[in-house]
Amino acid sequence: MGSLQTASPSLVAPPPLVAPPPLAIPGATPALTVDDLHAAYGQSEVLHGLTFSVAPGEIVAVMGRNGMGKTTLMKTLMGLVPVKAGAIRVEGADVAGLKSHARVARGLAYVPQGRMIFSTMTVQENIETGLTVTGTRKVPQDLYEMFPVLLEMKGRRGGNLSGGQQQQLAIARALASRPKVLLLDEPTEGIQPSIIREMGRTLKKIRDERGLSIVVSEQVLSFALDVADRVIVMENGAIVHEAPREGIDEAAVARFLSV
Repeated sequence: MGSLQTASPSLVAPPPLVAPPPLAIPGATPALTVDDLHAAYGQSEVLHGLTFSVAPGEIVAVMGRNGMGKTTLMKTLMGLVPVKAGAIRVEGADVAGLKSHARVARGLAYVPQGRMIFSTMTVQENIETGLTVTGTRKVPQDLYEMFPVLLEMKGRRGGNLSGGQQQQLAIARALASRPKVLLLDEPTEGIQPSIIREMGRTLKKIRDERGLSIVVSEQVLSFALDVADRVIVMENGAIVHEAPREGIDEAAVARFLSV
Protein backbone atom coordinates (compact mmCIF):
# COMPACT_ATOMS: atom_id res chain seq x y z
CA MET A 1 0.00 0.00 0.00
CA GLY A 2 1.15 3.53 -0.62
CA SER A 3 2.82 5.57 2.05
CA LEU A 4 1.49 8.85 3.35
CA GLN A 5 3.10 11.86 1.70
CA THR A 6 3.48 15.11 3.60
CA ALA A 7 3.26 18.58 2.14
CA SER A 8 6.46 20.57 1.75
CA PRO A 9 6.93 23.17 4.49
CA SER A 10 7.92 25.65 1.78
CA LEU A 11 4.36 25.82 0.57
CA VAL A 12 2.49 28.80 1.95
CA ALA A 13 -0.93 27.17 1.77
CA PRO A 14 -0.66 23.39 1.31
CA PRO A 15 -3.78 21.67 0.03
CA PRO A 16 -5.71 19.74 2.70
CA LEU A 17 -5.16 15.99 2.84
CA VAL A 18 -8.87 15.40 3.43
CA ALA A 19 -12.04 16.99 2.19
CA PRO A 20 -13.71 19.31 4.69
CA PRO A 21 -16.70 17.93 6.58
CA PRO A 22 -19.92 18.28 4.63
CA LEU A 23 -21.82 21.46 5.31
CA ALA A 24 -25.24 21.07 6.84
CA ILE A 25 -27.88 22.13 4.32
CA PRO A 26 -31.09 23.36 5.95
CA GLY A 27 -33.88 20.97 5.07
CA ALA A 28 -31.58 18.37 3.49
CA THR A 29 -32.66 14.79 4.08
CA PRO A 30 -30.07 12.85 6.12
CA ALA A 31 -28.54 9.83 4.42
CA LEU A 32 -29.28 7.81 7.57
CA THR A 33 -31.62 8.59 10.44
CA VAL A 34 -31.86 6.49 13.61
CA ASP A 35 -34.80 7.53 15.77
CA ASP A 36 -35.39 6.18 19.30
CA LEU A 37 -34.01 2.78 18.29
CA HIS A 38 -34.47 -0.13 20.68
CA ALA A 39 -33.23 -3.67 20.00
CA ALA A 40 -33.13 -6.83 22.06
CA TYR A 41 -31.82 -10.37 22.10
CA GLY A 42 -34.93 -12.20 23.22
CA GLN A 43 -36.20 -10.41 26.33
CA SER A 44 -32.86 -8.69 26.99
CA GLU A 45 -32.84 -5.16 25.56
CA VAL A 46 -29.37 -4.07 24.47
CA LEU A 47 -30.04 -0.81 22.58
CA HIS A 48 -31.92 1.77 24.61
CA GLY A 49 -33.44 4.50 22.49
CA LEU A 50 -30.58 5.55 20.19
CA THR A 51 -31.16 8.70 18.16
CA PHE A 52 -28.72 10.17 15.65
CA SER A 53 -28.46 11.05 11.98
CA VAL A 54 -25.73 11.00 9.34
CA ALA A 55 -25.56 13.72 6.70
CA PRO A 56 -24.89 12.97 3.03
CA GLY A 57 -21.13 12.55 2.61
CA GLU A 58 -20.46 12.47 6.35
CA ILE A 59 -18.24 9.93 8.16
CA VAL A 60 -19.40 9.15 11.70
CA ALA A 61 -17.38 7.01 14.12
CA VAL A 62 -19.32 5.07 16.76
CA MET A 63 -16.96 4.37 19.63
CA GLY A 64 -17.14 2.37 22.84
CA ARG A 65 -15.54 -0.48 24.74
CA ASN A 66 -16.32 -4.11 24.00
CA GLY A 67 -19.85 -5.07 24.93
CA MET A 68 -21.26 -1.54 24.77
CA GLY A 69 -23.58 -2.23 21.82
CA LYS A 70 -21.62 -1.13 18.73
CA THR A 71 -21.88 -4.43 16.86
CA THR A 72 -25.52 -4.84 17.91
CA LEU A 73 -26.23 -1.39 16.45
CA MET A 74 -24.64 -2.39 13.14
CA LYS A 75 -26.54 -5.68 13.04
CA THR A 76 -29.80 -3.93 13.90
CA LEU A 77 -29.28 -1.38 11.13
CA MET A 78 -28.80 -4.28 8.70
CA GLY A 79 -31.76 -6.32 9.93
CA LEU A 80 -29.70 -9.10 11.53
CA VAL A 81 -31.08 -8.17 14.95
CA PRO A 82 -34.79 -7.27 15.06
CA VAL A 83 -35.93 -3.75 15.88
CA LYS A 84 -37.95 -3.68 19.09
CA ALA A 85 -39.04 -0.07 18.66
CA GLY A 86 -38.00 3.04 16.77
CA ALA A 87 -37.17 3.89 13.18
CA ILE A 88 -34.27 3.46 10.73
CA ARG A 89 -34.54 5.68 7.67
CA VAL A 90 -32.36 5.75 4.55
CA GLU A 91 -32.84 9.07 2.75
CA GLY A 92 -36.16 9.45 4.54
CA ALA A 93 -37.55 5.97 3.80
CA ASP A 94 -38.11 3.74 6.85
CA VAL A 95 -36.36 0.38 6.39
CA ALA A 96 -36.81 -0.97 9.95
CA GLY A 97 -39.40 -3.50 8.82
CA LEU A 98 -37.42 -4.79 5.83
CA LYS A 99 -35.29 -7.92 5.51
CA SER A 100 -31.54 -7.49 5.16
CA HIS A 101 -31.45 -7.95 1.37
CA ALA A 102 -34.17 -5.34 0.95
CA ARG A 103 -32.17 -2.88 3.06
CA VAL A 104 -29.20 -3.46 0.77
CA ALA A 105 -31.43 -2.65 -2.19
CA ARG A 106 -32.48 0.57 -0.43
CA GLY A 107 -28.86 1.65 -0.04
CA LEU A 108 -27.29 0.11 3.08
CA ALA A 109 -24.09 -1.94 2.85
CA TYR A 110 -22.29 -3.74 5.67
CA VAL A 111 -18.71 -4.82 6.33
CA PRO A 112 -19.02 -7.04 9.41
CA GLN A 113 -16.52 -7.42 12.21
CA GLY A 114 -13.96 -10.05 11.18
CA ARG A 115 -14.67 -9.28 7.50
CA MET A 116 -16.52 -12.59 6.88
CA ILE A 117 -15.34 -13.05 3.32
CA PHE A 118 -15.90 -16.38 1.56
CA SER A 119 -12.52 -18.05 2.04
CA THR A 120 -12.91 -20.74 -0.63
CA MET A 121 -14.21 -18.36 -3.31
CA THR A 122 -11.92 -16.24 -5.46
CA VAL A 123 -11.54 -12.51 -4.96
CA GLN A 124 -13.66 -11.85 -8.04
CA GLU A 125 -16.37 -14.28 -6.92
CA ASN A 126 -16.48 -12.60 -3.50
CA ILE A 127 -17.03 -9.19 -5.07
CA GLU A 128 -19.68 -10.60 -7.41
CA THR A 129 -21.80 -11.60 -4.41
CA GLY A 130 -22.28 -7.88 -3.77
CA LEU A 131 -23.72 -7.31 -7.25
CA THR A 132 -26.99 -9.17 -6.71
CA VAL A 133 -29.08 -6.02 -6.12
CA THR A 134 -27.59 -4.08 -9.04
CA GLY A 135 -28.84 -6.19 -11.94
CA THR A 136 -25.32 -6.60 -13.33
CA ARG A 137 -22.89 -9.51 -13.12
CA LYS A 138 -19.67 -7.74 -14.08
CA VAL A 139 -17.44 -6.25 -11.38
CA PRO A 140 -17.15 -2.49 -12.04
CA GLN A 141 -13.64 -1.52 -13.11
CA ASP A 142 -13.58 1.39 -10.69
CA LEU A 143 -13.58 -1.05 -7.77
CA TYR A 144 -10.37 -2.59 -9.03
CA GLU A 145 -8.97 0.88 -9.61
CA MET A 146 -9.70 1.74 -5.99
CA PHE A 147 -8.19 -1.55 -4.75
CA PRO A 148 -5.54 -2.47 -7.34
CA VAL A 149 -4.21 -5.34 -5.22
CA LEU A 150 -7.57 -7.08 -5.73
CA LEU A 151 -7.16 -6.90 -9.50
CA GLU A 152 -3.77 -8.56 -9.19
CA MET A 153 -5.29 -11.28 -7.01
CA LYS A 154 -8.77 -11.61 -8.51
CA GLY A 155 -8.22 -15.32 -9.21
CA ARG A 156 -6.85 -16.07 -5.74
CA ARG A 157 -8.98 -17.57 -3.00
CA GLY A 158 -10.10 -15.12 -0.35
CA GLY A 159 -8.71 -17.27 2.44
CA ASN A 160 -5.20 -16.87 1.02
CA LEU A 161 -5.21 -13.07 1.39
CA SER A 162 -3.62 -11.18 4.28
CA GLY A 163 -5.83 -9.52 6.89
CA GLY A 164 -5.46 -6.13 5.25
CA GLN A 165 -6.22 -7.53 1.81
CA GLN A 166 -9.28 -9.35 3.15
CA GLN A 167 -10.51 -6.06 4.61
CA GLN A 168 -10.12 -4.40 1.21
CA LEU A 169 -12.04 -7.29 -0.34
CA ALA A 170 -14.86 -6.98 2.21
CA ILE A 171 -15.15 -3.23 1.52
CA ALA A 172 -15.09 -3.79 -2.26
CA ARG A 173 -17.83 -6.41 -1.93
CA ALA A 174 -19.96 -3.94 0.04
CA LEU A 175 -19.34 -1.14 -2.46
CA ALA A 176 -20.40 -3.40 -5.33
CA SER A 177 -24.03 -2.90 -4.27
CA ARG A 178 -23.68 0.86 -4.90
CA PRO A 179 -24.72 1.88 -1.38
CA LYS A 180 -25.78 5.27 -0.07
CA VAL A 181 -24.56 4.40 3.45
CA LEU A 182 -21.60 2.11 4.20
CA LEU A 183 -21.48 0.47 7.64
CA LEU A 184 -18.15 -0.89 8.89
CA ASP A 185 -17.85 -2.79 12.16
CA GLU A 186 -14.37 -2.41 13.71
CA PRO A 187 -12.43 -2.45 10.43
CA THR A 188 -9.04 -2.07 12.15
CA GLU A 189 -9.44 -5.29 14.16
CA GLY A 190 -6.60 -7.67 13.35
CA ILE A 191 -4.93 -5.20 10.99
CA GLN A 192 -1.29 -4.29 11.50
CA PRO A 193 -0.70 -0.65 12.51
CA SER A 194 1.14 0.22 9.29
CA ILE A 195 -2.03 -0.60 7.32
CA ILE A 196 -4.50 1.25 9.57
CA ARG A 197 -3.45 4.73 8.44
CA GLU A 198 -3.84 3.75 4.80
CA MET A 199 -7.28 2.32 5.54
CA GLY A 200 -8.33 5.70 6.88
CA ARG A 201 -7.18 7.36 3.67
CA THR A 202 -9.10 4.75 1.67
CA LEU A 203 -12.36 5.40 3.54
CA LYS A 204 -12.06 9.15 2.97
CA LYS A 205 -11.31 8.52 -0.69
CA ILE A 206 -14.42 6.35 -0.97
CA ARG A 207 -16.51 9.11 0.61
CA ASP A 208 -15.02 11.81 -1.62
CA GLU A 209 -15.24 9.89 -4.90
CA ARG A 210 -18.59 8.17 -4.37
CA GLY A 211 -20.38 10.76 -2.24
CA LEU A 212 -21.73 8.18 0.18
CA SER A 213 -21.98 8.35 3.95
CA ILE A 214 -20.00 6.08 6.24
CA VAL A 215 -20.70 4.83 9.77
CA VAL A 216 -17.73 3.06 11.32
CA SER A 217 -17.64 1.43 14.74
CA GLU A 218 -14.24 1.60 16.34
CA GLN A 219 -12.22 1.33 19.56
CA VAL A 220 -9.01 2.92 18.27
CA LEU A 221 -9.37 6.64 19.03
CA SER A 222 -6.50 7.75 16.78
CA PHE A 223 -8.13 6.04 13.78
CA ALA A 224 -11.53 7.53 14.55
CA LEU A 225 -10.10 11.04 14.84
CA ASP A 226 -8.19 10.56 11.58
CA VAL A 227 -11.18 9.47 9.54
CA ALA A 228 -14.39 10.80 11.11
CA ASP A 229 -16.21 14.10 10.82
CA ARG A 230 -18.13 13.32 14.02
CA VAL A 231 -17.70 10.93 16.93
CA ILE A 232 -20.47 9.20 18.89
CA VAL A 233 -19.65 7.27 22.06
CA MET A 234 -21.80 4.37 23.29
CA GLU A 235 -21.93 2.92 26.76
CA ASN A 236 -24.30 0.16 27.88
CA GLY A 237 -26.44 0.45 24.78
CA ALA A 238 -26.94 4.22 24.94
CA ILE A 239 -25.26 7.28 23.45
CA VAL A 240 -23.33 9.07 26.20
CA HIS A 241 -21.22 11.53 24.20
CA GLU A 242 -21.32 13.12 20.75
CA ALA A 243 -19.06 15.75 19.22
CA PRO A 244 -17.67 16.94 15.88
CA ARG A 245 -14.04 16.02 15.27
CA GLU A 246 -12.97 19.65 15.32
CA GLY A 247 -12.58 20.70 18.93
CA ILE A 248 -13.38 17.25 20.34
CA ASP A 249 -12.39 16.61 23.95
CA GLU A 250 -10.06 13.67 23.36
CA ALA A 251 -9.51 13.12 27.08
CA ALA A 252 -13.25 12.78 27.69
CA VAL A 253 -13.63 10.26 24.88
CA ALA A 254 -10.57 8.34 26.08
CA ARG A 255 -12.11 8.04 29.54
CA PHE A 256 -15.18 6.36 28.05
CA LEU A 257 -12.91 3.92 26.19
CA SER A 258 -10.72 3.05 29.18
CA VAL A 259 -11.43 -0.18 31.02
